[in-house]
Amino acid sequence: MALLPILRWPDPRLSTPCAPAEVGPELDRLAADMLETMYDAPGRGLAAPQVGVLLRLFVMDVAWKEGAADPLVMVNPEILWSSGSRVEGPEGCLSIPDVTTFVPRAESIRLRWSALDGSVQEATLTGMAAICAQHEYDHLDGLVTLDRLTPEARAEALAGYAA
Repeated sequence: MALLPILRWPDPRLSTPCAPAEVGPELDRLAADMLETMYDAPGRGLAAPQVGVLLRLFVMDVAWKEGAADPLVMVNPEILWSSGSRVEGPEGCLSIPDVTTFVPRAESIRLRWSALDGSVQEATLTGMAAICAQHEYDHLDGLVTLDRLTPEARAEALAGYAA
């Protein structure tokens, strides 16, 4: 495994929608490297475009900072459903270090994805897991948290930011 460099906003690759990923040994290695990079950063999620790979893949582990590691790897995820109720809390991004934003997110979502073994998985996520998955999913579509803010909130979030 290897630590990967994390791209920093405004790198144009962070604004590029990603292509579908193919399950296989190369993706296994990439996912393992991404998990190692995420834990080292230390973050709760990391999407492939954040390490310069424009594929629909992200990793996440929302619980590891408070307890045992429980990593999740999502290949070609799809959000099937999102709740009408919204939550808004502080969100950080490894590609925009030291910037905290407040982005309205669905309180719960239903996702379908492929695991690294090619099996199709489906789950309903709530709370921090739902927020993290939506954040990482945005990266796959070429969006960062700043893209979800009003111009005023974006300017405030970026005050003092040095790329």
